[in-house]
Amino acid sequence: MFSLLTSGLALVFAPKMFLLIIFAVFLGTLFGALPGVSATMAVTLGIPFTYKMDPVSAIAFLVAIYCASITGGGMTAILFKIPGVPSSAPTTYDGYPMAQRGEAGKALGVQLICSAIGGMLAALAMLLLSPQLTRAALSFGPSELFAISLMGLSILTSLDTDNICRTIISGLLGLILACIGLDPLLGVPRLTFGTRFLTSGIEMIPVMIGFFAVTEVLKQTEKRSKLDAVGGTKIKTVMPSLKEMFALKWTVLRCSVLGTVIGILPGAGATIAAFLCYSMEQKLSKHPEKFGTGCLEGIAAPEAGNNAATGGSMVPLLSLGIPGGNAAAIMMSALVLKGVTMGPLLLVNQPQYLSATFASMLVSNIVMVFAAIIIAKVFVQVLKIPYSILGPTIIMMATIGAFATKNTAIDVILMAVAGLFGFVFVTCKLNSSALILGLVLGTICEANLRRAYIMASGDTLLQVTGNILTRPVTTIVLLVCAVVLVSPVVKPLLLKRKQEAGK
Repeated sequence: MFSLLTSGLALVFAPKMFLLIIFAVFLGTLFGALPGVSATMAVTLGIPFTYKMDPVSAIAFLVAIYCASITGGGMTAILFKIPGVPSSAPTTYDGYPMAQRGEAGKALGVQLICSAIGGMLAALAMLLLSPQLTRAALSFGPSELFAISLMGLSILTSLDTDNICRTIISGLLGLILACIGLDPLLGVPRLTFGTRFLTSGIEMIPVMIGFFAVTEVLKQTEKRSKLDAVGGTKIKTVMPSLKEMFALKWTVLRCSVLGTVIGILPGAGATIAAFLCYSMEQKLSKHPEKFGTGCLEGIAAPEAGNNAATGGSMVPLLSLGIPGGNAAAIMMSALVLKGVTMGPLLLVNQPQYLSATFASMLVSNIVMVFAAIIIAKVFVQVLKIPYSILGPTIIMMATIGAFATKNTAIDVILMAVAGLFGFVFVTCKLNSSALILGLVLGTICEANLRRAYIMASGDTLLQVTGNILTRPVTTIVLLVCAVVLVSPVVKPLLLKRKQEAGK
């Protein structure tokens, strides 16, 4: 293992390779910061740069772009309430309130440091535990993946404890939107109302941009007396102190471990990891009411989790040739074009791929902090622009991001409709974050639940359900989901009873 480490670092610190990784980090951070450019799209945009590279340099370059794009997405989530990548959506819950209080610099500093730590811990796990973790992940079937996705949805009851009913209604509307389009297993149109534009379903990125970006601009323009800079006029990048980082140590560690595990699961990815980490930390916190108001834990949890998932997704790719997510699948395609055969023999015959990937992730996460600080300084200055100019600029960026999803005007229309709908949503005091959560995880939940029922044996629905629940991991995770869902309702009742008993 030590030889893999030294050979990987020697590869990465070769002058040409090191400059390539620095370039990849800057490129990935910029791609991730652009609204609508997902991590998968960032890796895809980076592929043309690898055409004349050797396979080892190509995977190191693409991994650096992948890691940096996840971090870049958190920057716009904090500054403009626009998740650059879908996995940065939970970062908006606490990052944007901090920016509104004039603490954008501190929020960015925590985001960068926690992202780097999460990515480096995942890289270490990838190097040390790659074969073992892959074998464990392969034992997860559709029922386990459904249970994990449902756990992500269980955050619904915690997003707004003062309006649980409205939050659940919002989440259910998101689940309904996730059902629009072709049936994932049968190919039958659902809720398309006879139009071909809805057969491909509701695209997540345009809707997310509309709900977060367009809605926020409409909210700001409604306040005519406050069309100035969002974060005030005196803003500077502030890295967190050692005391603040020490206070976040368990949050970062827990979320890094959970993010790595979620990243290893095929099809789970950084988005589920970010939502699960946010939910877990809110449940474990002694002051859960601070989440959503601008607390550092609310930024550290999703950012450590989604960056750790990037390392996790590379584990099954390198060990078994099974991509852990869409971005990993794109990397696999690029390497196959170069004649590389992915699979178990790759680590035996060509261990330099594992060492190059590990070293690239490790170095990228360190370089990323310095690169992102430079880019963040530019982004922070943007907040000094009067909102009468900044608002239309955000709309323009959002339009470009929505159009870039599939290069169709339909996505721009979808973004605009989502923005208007989101404004009505907020006016009615419904929860737009819950709707987005339902839309993101709804498709994954449905597809895995139906696959689980198809694969399970049994003559009746009751028997099939029983066979699914006999799987230990599924049952344990579903029980945790049930506890998480009912705890915001039961906890106040128990507290009230305790206070009455004390009197």
